[in-house]
Amino acid sequence: MNDNGRGAESTARPKRKDAQRNQQTLLDAAAAVFVTSGVEAPVRDIAAKAGVGTGTIYRHFPTRADLVIAVYRHQVDACAEAGPALLSTGPTPHAALGQWVDLFVDFLVTKHGLAAAMQGDNSGFEALHTYFLDRLLPVCTQLLDAAAASGEIRSDLDAYQLMRGIGNLCIGADSDPRYDARRLVTLLVAGLRQPH
Repeated sequence: MNDNGRGAESTARPKRKDAQRNQQTLLDAAAAVFVTSGVEAPVRDIAAKAGVGTGTIYRHFPTRADLVIAVYRHQVDACAEAGPALLSTGPTPHAALGQWVDLFVDFLVTKHGLAAAMQGDNSGFEALHTYFLDRLLPVCTQLLDAAAASGEIRSDLDAYQLMRGIGNLCIGADSDPRYDARRLVTLLVAGLRQPH
């Protein structure tokens, strides 16, 4: 992928439903590959996972940065939409919070390498970070508030602090096979419980 020029987001015409569906399939495949192989994974691996040719990926995402940014936004949106759904279908608000945190951890793993892929585009990176906070902080707050209202967890928890703590626990997980960030995050969520 070339990393210069403007990306797929600069097109003005809305996409057809099948084109939107294809793009979603590509984003899901890219996210899965990024989790296991990082954001520098070969395009052919993403194409194989999506069941398409590499040309299809280039048509949707002319540069690697376009693809990485689109995956990032796609995962933020999926994580944001999952919170209320988990809350309405989960056995308890605390269980919904735990399931949502698992999704959040998957997202954090995918996001490693985002800054390098954007190659110093600080304003673009800041815009994505703002998007991330605007979409996910309210969802995390809703989950925490519901679990606190049910008496399952303490009521003095702050969504930003929790999300930041989870993010900090995930740092370095990809470079040390002995470090199990997911286990530590699970312990953190379990530790939010209200003592009885």
